[in-house]
Amino acid sequence: MPQTKPQPVQYLADYRPYPFTLAETRLDVTLAPRDTRVRAELDLVPALTGAARDLVLDGGAGLRLLALTIDGVAPSEDHVTRTDERLTIHAAALPRGPFTLATEVAIDPADNTAFEGLYLSGGIFCTQCEAEGFRHITFYPDRPDVMTTFRVTVRSDLPVLLSNGNPVASGDGWAEWHDPWPKPCYLFALVAGDLVAVSDRFTTRSGRPVDLNVWVRPGDQDRAGFAMESLIKSMKWDEEVYGREYDLDVFNIVAVEDFNMGAMENKGLNIFNSKLVLASPETATDTDYERIEAVIAHEYFHNWTGNRITCRDWFQLCLKEGLTVFRDQQFTSDLRSAAVKRVEDVQTLRARQFREDQGPLAHPPRPDRYEEINNFYTATVYEKGAEVIGMLKTLVGDEGYRRALDLYFDRHDGDAATIEDWLKVFEDATGRDLSQFSRWYTDAGTPILEMSETWQDGTLTLTFAQSTPPTPGQPDKPARVIPIAVGLIGPNGDEVVPTRILEMTEARQSFAFDGLGARPVASVLRGFSAPVMVRRDLDDATRAFLLAHDSDPFARWEAGRELALSALTELAQGRDAGADYVEAIGALAADGSADPAFRALCLNLPGEEEIAIRLAAQGITPDPDAIHDARGNLARRMTLTHQELLSDIYDDMAVTGPYSPDADAAARRSLRIASLGLLGRIDGGERAEVLFGIAGNMTERMAALAVLLRLGQGDAALQVLLDQFGGNRLVMDKWFSIQVMAAPPQNAARIARDLAARDDFDWKNPNRFRALLGGLAANHAGFHAADGSGYDFTADWLIRMDAANPQIAARMSTAFETWPRYDAERRAHARAALERIASLEGLSRNTREMVSRMIAAGR
Repeated sequence: MPQTKPQPVQYLADYRPYPFTLAETRLDVTLAPRDTRVRAELDLVPALTGAARDLVLDGGAGLRLLALTIDGVAPSEDHVTRTDERLTIHAAALPRGPFTLATEVAIDPADNTAFEGLYLSGGIFCTQCEAEGFRHITFYPDRPDVMTTFRVTVRSDLPVLLSNGNPVASGDGWAEWHDPWPKPCYLFALVAGDLVAVSDRFTTRSGRPVDLNVWVRPGDQDRAGFAMESLIKSMKWDEEVYGREYDLDVFNIVAVEDFNMGAMENKGLNIFNSKLVLASPETATDTDYERIEAVIAHEYFHNWTGNRITCRDWFQLCLKEGLTVFRDQQFTSDLRSAAVKRVEDVQTLRARQFREDQGPLAHPPRPDRYEEINNFYTATVYEKGAEVIGMLKTLVGDEGYRRALDLYFDRHDGDAATIEDWLKVFEDATGRDLSQFSRWYTDAGTPILEMSETWQDGTLTLTFAQSTPPTPGQPDKPARVIPIAVGLIGPNGDEVVPTRILEMTEARQSFAFDGLGARPVASVLRGFSAPVMVRRDLDDATRAFLLAHDSDPFARWEAGRELALSALTELAQGRDAGADYVEAIGALAADGSADPAFRALCLNLPGEEEIAIRLAAQGITPDPDAIHDARGNLARRMTLTHQELLSDIYDDMAVTGPYSPDADAAARRSLRIASLGLLGRIDGGERAEVLFGIAGNMTERMAALAVLLRLGQGDAALQVLLDQFGGNRLVMDKWFSIQVMAAPPQNAARIARDLAARDDFDWKNPNRFRALLGGLAANHAGFHAADGSGYDFTADWLIRMDAANPQIAARMSTAFETWPRYDAERRAHARAALERIASLEGLSRNTREMVSRMIAAGR
């Protein structure tokens, strides 16, 4: 149900504490698809002395108010005001001391296509209340700083009835749950349906047994085991690394098919998008398995960093999300390859967050204003928020970080905290002044480090100048604290100065390394020690030297990446380049001592979007078609030069025996697949066709299919998958997505339209919608087709989705984020598509905010 009334801009500076405290919330929910009844009792206490205050409760237009009493007495009508978004009980009707407000409302879960609040997903009742979904369930102070305990009774004839906390009692058609830990309503959860559990038990380090359940639809039990394994690993890791123990008697995870996000950390009852729970070798790829492991961990880690300590207001969202992303990154690094994980995290940051920082949607990790909070679940809040945590850890060291976290958990357990609270514990635990560092939270944009160097009398001096380009509402940015990890490599390839952290605090700053026998090569920003862009006058020969000799895995990968980007930007402009890269990458690929997953990362060329970003940063208008051709041509040259080596890698990396998603097996498959993608450019798809037919896992089948589709030979393979998995929603999401992602750019929009016309394009399902439209957006040259066909198709479907699910429409609209960087013809098509969306009568405020900001960027 789109909300068409403009939402006033919310400002951080306007925060005021809620004038009532909430001692307990009691809910009694009688479920019915069209007429669910929610009875709520709120034990309230005026929090402020002096003049009486109105009681203002949030409540969406879909709530039908059936009853309202204060201490058992209904107030007069003139003491109650109702709008589409608020219920106000005037102060004159309120006692001066503690009182109980009781309401009863009726709601219609079956009509809730926005999947916000209480809704139905394939016959299962479930909830999603973050950020502001609880107001669609009952009237309530729907803000994260109002925390209380919940006691919930669920009534239904469905066999499984779940809510937060611990089970208290149950009977025929009802179950009661009690959560003893105070929480805000965004962490409320309820699930009811025909479900079965994969169960296990975990004993905490203090000896408390915890019952674990992963609830799925009947028939999906055989695909839930890995999720359970991941949960147990997460619980053990959090005890060992952060000293955090689970605090309830039961932990439940439920997989549902219709979910706007990946998963939700509701206290004791995590609700997950089924794609992040269900996995088997036949249906899930290695990437799916690793993602399941990471997201299970992420949501579990929220139990402390998000639930026990939550955020005071939604401006502080990165307090819980940035920290929890950082924790799940640490978890994956410990379980798998730390070097590969770091590279992958940086790739994600650059592809999503750097792009965000350079466009109309730029904002700081902690914004100071918003119109629609759902539009701020962004890469800046999550991924950049995690990078800020990583910089803090670098600056204070491992021991300082651990002291600060222990103090944070001790001081703020049970609090709704702020970024200031977070930084204060670091100051108190380590003695550092973090006032300048706090700019990472308040300033938008990606800092640029201009680097120069001088060599004289055995001293190498590195000089850095930092600047941050203007972003919307923030034209000028003062200097930040930037930790720059640097090592020095001698002419023979030996490391002469190990990694040292240079702490930059000024706009321009120099650092000297003396006592050197010969001029070394500086390895800069090792481990990606800060989320910045480094501009450095470096020739391809020096990049190739770093690729061959750097001891830091990230810096070594970065050297190869820079070498590739240097070649690709030249090739995209019609100039010859790439010889140094082709030679250097062959040497790395042949290094059998290197992690296969790392070698695979190095063999994968930068994506077309990354090349476009680099060209735009150089003041060159990117040509998507030329970029696509340049990337394909360089890949072909790599293959022709190293054909024998790649063939050997493809054969040597075959994994025998039963499928396992473990890190070693997945690493071998990733290198084999990287080789396959290159070899497919010269062998006519012969290997891919054979592999698709014999592969015993979805990882290799999808990789082979991508090669065949790129060559225009995938129809038979697509039919095989359709025949085998037509009833499996998660496999069919892949089936939809890969066809547009791997399509020749000139055909991408047509293929997308054909797929959208299929009966099984269940567009109201967020996963299916994202699969198709996200697949087209990922086809850079296809989405940015010169005739505007990619823009038109996307606009058509965003308009349609906005009426059903504004959150999904708004998030998918970011495909247009970079439209002003392209040529006049493409800009005209993109502007027309955006203006067509903006002119829609009844457009939701979610989508309107995003589209208006993007249109404004082109003026």
